[in-house]
Amino acid sequence: MDAVDFVLQNFTEMNKLWVRMQHNEPVRLKEKLDKERSELRDLVGKNLHVLSQIEGVDLEMYKDVVLPRVLEQVVNCKDEIAQYYLMDCIIQVFPDEYHLQTLETLLGACPQLQPAVDVKTVLSRLMERLSNYADSSPEVLPDFLQVEAFAKLSSAIGKVIEAQVDMPVVGAISLYVSLLTFTLRVHPDRLDYVDQILGACVKKLSGKAKLEDSKATKQVVALLSAPLEKYTDIVTVLTLSNYPRVMDHLDAGTNKIMATIIIESIMKNDTCVSTADKVEVLFELIKGLIKELDGTATDELDEEDFKEEQNSVARLIHVLYNDEPEEMLKIICTVRKHIMAGGPKRLTFTVPPLSFSALKLVRRLQGQDGDVAGEEVPATPKKIFKLLNETIEALSSVPSPELALRLYLQCAEAANDCELEPIAYEFFTQAFVLYEEEVADSKAQVTAIHLIIGTLQKMTVFGVENRDTLTHKATGYSAKLLKKPDQCRAVYACSHLFWVDDQDGIKDGERVLLCLKRSLRIANAAQQQANVTRGSSGPVTLFVEILNKYLYFFEKGNPQITSSAIQSLIELIKTEMQSDTTTPDKASDAFFSSTLRYVQFQKQKGGLMGEKYGPIKV
Repeated sequence: MDAVDFVLQNFTEMNKLWVRMQHNEPVRLKEKLDKERSELRDLVGKNLHVLSQIEGVDLEMYKDVVLPRVLEQVVNCKDEIAQYYLMDCIIQVFPDEYHLQTLETLLGACPQLQPAVDVKTVLSRLMERLSNYADSSPEVLPDFLQVEAFAKLSSAIGKVIEAQVDMPVVGAISLYVSLLTFTLRVHPDRLDYVDQILGACVKKLSGKAKLEDSKATKQVVALLSAPLEKYTDIVTVLTLSNYPRVMDHLDAGTNKIMATIIIESIMKNDTCVSTADKVEVLFELIKGLIKELDGTATDELDEEDFKEEQNSVARLIHVLYNDEPEEMLKIICTVRKHIMAGGPKRLTFTVPPLSFSALKLVRRLQGQDGDVAGEEVPATPKKIFKLLNETIEALSSVPSPELALRLYLQCAEAANDCELEPIAYEFFTQAFVLYEEEVADSKAQVTAIHLIIGTLQKMTVFGVENRDTLTHKATGYSAKLLKKPDQCRAVYACSHLFWVDDQDGIKDGERVLLCLKRSLRIANAAQQQANVTRGSSGPVTLFVEILNKYLYFFEKGNPQITSSAIQSLIELIKTEMQSDTTTPDKASDAFFSSTLRYVQFQKQKGGLMGEKYGPIKV
């Protein structure tokens, strides 16, 4: 006791002397004096270090004698340099266990310190020490609960923020960040504590405009990122009611950064957000990426950044999933509601993933097209196709006809697999209307007509009348393409519409031959046109391509395609190649040579195929 008493007295006198030094000199010597005082502080602090080393100083004595007397001296000296340094000393030199058991006393001194003292750093260091203590000795966790550490720290922080009226927002937020870090390490299971801290933060920020201070913004981002890093599962974070309210105080740019961090967390941890309610909360959190905030126009955005942001939203839509079709349909409707509010510029990025998510659900429900009587109408393909039609229609406001056309064809294919002929026909009609009215670019037309032909060829659901109508349309458009070579290729592609190599597939040999003859006529016209305009008829590639189609149908057993027809086509190509007007072209020469080699190979193979190819001379 004597030793403790002596050291305490020594500490008190030295501290008084140390504080008094600053008052006796004129202002011009202040800098020099502050430097000397900083050098002397270690001597004052040494007393506290000695106190912590004295054997007899147990928890009781520390609690009843040492800490009250030290804190009394700290508070009464009213000197900011001394107060900050000594508070820091107390935290660093005495054991963690003592701090935990005397938390109330220690924290009670904080609001009484001078306003200029950096209390937030003092408190942050105290919380860091306590967190490390909890980490290193898990058996002490019950003590934290017993002394109500969280409640005391939270209350002390509130009092400090109240007492220091001039404390900038960044200071207050950084205190909450430290408290949150402490909570996530010591009480990770107490989500109510986490939400309480976020709530206190909202209270501090409310009534103020959006954060402009970049340091404060960084602290808020740190505050919001901490639960994401700790819980890795975003679903846990979605239960925090104050989380979106804190995000609302961020400016539009930072809100987007935070939304991107949330999406990255979901992707990195393969989190499954599986109910419509959670999806609603999630999309509320990432609304900065989904729609304009505060009237900021998308035109101001960098194009690359905008694409990256929207692609991350598209990736997110793909991972929302539920095994229950009803719940999955609710999720799709929730996402649709949010993305439709995002303006036309975003739709080209968000409609495709939503459409494919809905089509995935259709595939799962294949065959369930009847509504269950007497029950609430469940998720049925018909219902989803109606939703898809409305969703894809929205792309007309962009406008993005090529994308809409592709999506209509995807839907038609899915409707075909569900054996819903009227719906499949409707989607095809929409695709043709788009082709007629919206697709003006000649290259886009070529791509679109090939997509239409390819999809139509796979359709098995159509009756004779519907199929004939659509096939007639497709062949008509093929022959009306701008460039002759494009016409030729589209027309010979149409030949596949009349010969589907399935068990029940359509096999109309005559119309196949008609298509091929028509494409030959167009190829011939293309050669003559080139001859007139350029003085040479160009390479024979088109003829070789048509020859390959003839060989394909010949092998498939089309009775209209005879060996003599193939023979005469080969002769025609040879004659064209020897003509003076034909431009020599290595690629088309090689193509023709390899086609002839194939014919030769089939002849030598023997068997039925060899017999078929026998009459053809190469």
